[in-house]
Amino acid sequence: MLNVTIVCVGKLKEKYWRDACEEYAKRLRSFCNFSIVEVEEEKIADQPSKAQIDHTIHKEGTRILSKIPKGSKVIAMCIEGKRFSSEKLSQQMDDFALCGYSSVAFVIGGSWGLSETVKSESDVRLSMSEMTFPHQLARVMLCEQIYRAFQISSGGKYHK
Repeated sequence: MLNVTIVCVGKLKEKYWRDACEEYAKRLRSFCNFSIVEVEEEKIADQPSKAQIDHTIHKEGTRILSKIPKGSKVIAMCIEGKRFSSEKLSQQMDDFALCGYSSVAFVIGGSWGLSETVKSESDVRLSMSEMTFPHQLARVMLCEQIYRAFQISSGGKYHK
């Protein structure tokens, strides 16, 4: 069974975001070993300088890299990444499994984004859209798309 991990910055503060992620996690148990690993969000001033932002991104990136399971294929969620259809994401995950990989890690950065180090160490850079989403919503959307990918792969009725 494929191990799928989302490594992300910060905790979900609102109950409705947590409930949504928990629902998809519950559904995903039929298809994979699914987990969400949260790393600490770096504290930063309300009006940060570019240097403070860069420092924050670097620190969060270091934490992210330390939590990615060894041997994982890594998919970094970033706006400049490729855009996949749900079918393409499903195929990509199937391809990883067919190539012998037992672990896929998706990475979501904090509100300031992902470090270049994390992006350069990823196997795929994936964008949900050219639009910007709060990273809490991005986590819920990613959980849903992972679930949809497994439904597509298994011929389930969820994806129409």
